[in-house]
Amino acid sequence: MANQDFYETLEVGRSADADEIKKAYRKLAMKYHPDRNAGNKDAEQKFKEISQAYDVLKDPEKRAAYDRFGHAAFDGAGAGAQAAAGDFGFNFSGGFADIFDEMFGDFTGRARGGAGGGQSRGADLRYNMDITLEEAFAGKQAAIRVPTAVPCDTCSGTGAAKGSKPVTCTTCGGRGRVRATQGFFTIERTCVACNGQGQVLENPCGTCRGTGRVAREKTLSVSIPAGVEDGTRIRLSGEGEAGVRGGPAGDLYIFLTVKPHPFFQRDGANIYMRVPISMTRAALGGVVEVPTVDGGRARVTVPEGTQTGHQFRLKGKGMSVMRSTVRGDMYIRAQVETPVKLSKRQKELLREFESESPSARTSPESEGFFARVKEAFNGFADGGKD
Repeated sequence: MANQDFYETLEVGRSADADEIKKAYRKLAMKYHPDRNAGNKDAEQKFKEISQAYDVLKDPEKRAAYDRFGHAAFDGAGAGAQAAAGDFGFNFSGGFADIFDEMFGDFTGRARGGAGGGQSRGADLRYNMDITLEEAFAGKQAAIRVPTAVPCDTCSGTGAAKGSKPVTCTTCGGRGRVRATQGFFTIERTCVACNGQGQVLENPCGTCRGTGRVAREKTLSVSIPAGVEDGTRIRLSGEGEAGVRGGPAGDLYIFLTVKPHPFFQRDGANIYMRVPISMTRAALGGVVEVPTVDGGRARVTVPEGTQTGHQFRLKGKGMSVMRSTVRGDMYIRAQVETPVKLSKRQKELLREFESESPSARTSPESEGFFARVKEAFNGFADGGKD
């Protein structure tokens, strides 16, 4: 029986691009996969055919050879054809492992298409830092001490003792992965002899025991920008743990927590502050002096008749805004304070004030409220008589 055209097998045209070929292959592979068609010999044969077709058409050089010589480029039919094809030496069992990686590599976490091995990246580190609201406003330069893993000085991070060096792993040939055939499938696993490094140490360093790194506390200078908010994360690239045997270092992430302030409450770039004002000052008016987040003081004019909840705005006296020269605003909320522990004379004066003050003029809000309440209750009483 003649070999079926690879393009027909994948149900694509000869002008199809790489993405169209991959999409067609995945669709057919999912349909005819042996796990979905247990005991179905026809489906198993079809899966082999589409896998073989994809192994050729996904590779630009193999595809060019196939377009020119057809199946003869891979079955040894003619020395000229084989030479022109670049002597690809097509091996289906080897190619299928790469196809399997392309389909499922994203889900297993393996890099596509590359041989294993190489240096292991160091772990990322987290450091929690508490700062004050004033430090969040102005920014700061802080020195922190972080327990981490740093390159070994004795072996310069190679993991090998002085005078020696790592050698290629004979188990995996330096690939860091080994292949095992299980029936129809060829599966790749991390090489246990070298832990995926692709190299082994014949004479490991006595200081780091072959890891290329040692535990140590590292001091770093961190710049906290002005205007940071609670929960801000700062990334210091390459300041995490050193990688194994000279591998790249991880990153250090600093998480900031802005501590609560005894006077100020922050909302984005704005600052809020509740200020108690005496009854006489609220009634007669005056001036109060309040602190600001930048360490200064501001004078606030309190008009006559100020009520609790009245808000004063101090423009540009709020928090700094990151990467900007502007500032938010500060809002002062008045809290009129009722006097306590009055003397006998003070009580007499207040009673005298009350007797001489028409409540509708001096306390319009309370007078109006109780008038509405009286009206409402009289309405209920009248309604009950019907």
